[in-house]
Amino acid sequence: MRVLRALTAVGAAVGLAGMTCAGPAAAEQDWGINGTFATSSNGDWAKVNSRYEDQPSERNTWTISTQCISPTECTGTVTSDAGWTAPIFTTNGLWYVKRTVPNWRFCADGAAIEGFQEYKIYPVGSDGHYDAAASEYTGVNRVIGPSGSCGRNQWPVIEMPFYMKKV
Repeated sequence: MRVLRALTAVGAAVGLAGMTCAGPAAAEQDWGINGTFATSSNGDWAKVNSRYEDQPSERNTWTISTQCISPTECTGTVTSDAGWTAPIFTTNGLWYVKRTVPNWRFCADGAAIEGFQEYKIYPVGSDGHYDAAASEYTGVNRVIGPSGSCGRNQWPVIEMPFYMKKV
């Protein structure tokens, strides 16, 4: 029994040493999104409250800086040439950028409402499938306003296809 415990302890120690040695090599991986990107949200395919309705398209340049501790744990910052900065993070292979948009829409009486904008993106290869090594990204640009705004008991939502490519 003592021999079995001793072998188990030695095996565990070797396993831990192996994991410790593997750590620095994994830290050298570039799992994040870093650089300058041209972005586009296609208003021709926009949905307003789940109904197709043309909206103005958006084109911006983003500068993204991220830091990762693993392929599934990254955080950073997006700075847009449209004048805003927001956090970016990854969860389950998807990247999220979330921010508040002041004066997003105006009611008939002129009152401004703010929106909550969420970009949900993932890397895509030339075949249109998920490709972690790709420098192009696709996803959704979604903005939602507060329920009850402009006297309607409904959350106004605008959703558009999103595309991003490293420049």
